[in-house]
Amino acid sequence: MGTGRTDEFRKDAVRIALTSGLTRRQVADDLGVGLSTLNKWVTAHRDTDVVSPEDRELARENEQLRRENRILKEERDILKKPPVLRQPKAMRL
Repeated sequence: MGTGRTDEFRKDAVRIALTSGLTRRQVADDLGVGLSTLNKWVTAHRDTDVVSPEDRELARENEQLRRENRILKEERDILKKPPVLRQPKAMRL
């Protein structure tokens, strides 16, 4: 049988799933609920005011910053690699 999660717990889980930047699987594992259960809660609370507009905007901005940060790290790692240049051929005497 179910564990009888409170409505407050469900709302907090939905808020975390929608704003944390983590995957739903990660959130579900962290909270100890099934992925399908979390998806049902998100679907049920999607049209409610569980997540404020400010939280949604912060989540979007956070995701954008994460993408930019990932791109910058990749570019930095490329620049850190030593250049691959051909070595000059040894001159024979």
